[in-house]
Amino acid sequence: MPNHMWMSEDHTAFADTVKRFFDEEVTPNKDAWTEAGVIPKSLWRKAGDLGILGATFPEEHGGLGLSRHFDAVTFLEQTKAGDSGWGVSVHNIASHYITAFGTEEQKARWLPDLASGDKVAAIAMTEPGTGSDLQAVKTTAIRDGNEYLINGSKTFITNGGSADLIVLVAKTDPSAKGRGVSLIVVETEGLEGFAVGRCLKKMGMKRNDTAELSFTDVRVPLTNLIGTEEGQGFIQLMKQLPWERLILGYMALGASQCALEHTLAYVKERKAFGKRVMDFQNTRFKLAECATKIELLASFCDTCLAELDAEQLTAEKAAMAKWWGTQTQCEIVDECLQLHGGYGYMSEYPISELYTDARVQKIYGGTNEIMKEVIARSLDID
Repeated sequence: MPNHMWMSEDHTAFADTVKRFFDEEVTPNKDAWTEAGVIPKSLWRKAGDLGILGATFPEEHGGLGLSRHFDAVTFLEQTKAGDSGWGVSVHNIASHYITAFGTEEQKARWLPDLASGDKVAAIAMTEPGTGSDLQAVKTTAIRDGNEYLINGSKTFITNGGSADLIVLVAKTDPSAKGRGVSLIVVETEGLEGFAVGRCLKKMGMKRNDTAELSFTDVRVPLTNLIGTEEGQGFIQLMKQLPWERLILGYMALGASQCALEHTLAYVKERKAFGKRVMDFQNTRFKLAECATKIELLASFCDTCLAELDAEQLTAEKAAMAKWWGTQTQCEIVDECLQLHGGYGYMSEYPISELYTDARVQKIYGGTNEIMKEVIARSLDID
């Protein structure tokens, strides 16, 4: 399995903590939470107690003040444990809009509760009919005295049913396209006009409460605008999307490793035609291909992470990590399921969940077709 050269003793110790958290708190409860379709708030607080949620938040605002390498460790360990149903990555992404662009007052107001797990975060971008086109959002937040009046709807919102704090993508100037987009924090508790619609039934990631949200004359203070100037939302989104897309690359990496490990164990035990499935040349060749793809993906993601640290990660390179990583994940998981034969199709085998959870990776965070368009534009293709 990959040897990440950036992993120091501190990273390894943190990885051990995160791995133990998933082994003890998540894995034994996955079936019950899948049935319930939601992760309990108690898990968020346990993660907060261990420093998992606020690892990269400023220390003065309840975090540990560490680099994003530590968040990469969390997403790797989560997916290596075979889980993608807990929306910790979305919580992290939403929180980082506040750490990156919020005022000191906003950071002090919201980050401690996000770091402790007392509040769960979501980010509401997608709307019915808009998909990946963030400039086309129709949700509005219009000034009315010292408040914003919010109207609109969102769909496919990860953590949507349990979120206490939502980073909302809305138009503060509906006539200005991308220049009219702003990010506004919506605190949901007791909020008049805010409603959680259906918690959507999905092909995979069934532990996560993915929901529809509606806003009808919702009022929030002007001070909930992230930053100090309206119309900066699209720029803020573009600056943070490379990190979001690299997260998906690392999640693809961890899930691929998990699939390979389960498959190796299976083919060594399962027999067909009088010998182990592992002893067939086709099996060994397929596993060799998967292992090689995992090493290549790890190397590329690690290069991107180093560039992110140096503030040199480009949008197109992050798009490469996202599309190629998730495409590779789907290919590896498909090959691994095939090696399980009919048992791979049974829900009791981990490879089945890995397969159904993988498919959406090529869709959210910007579809892989959009990723290729981002890359192509950087090539000056006429």
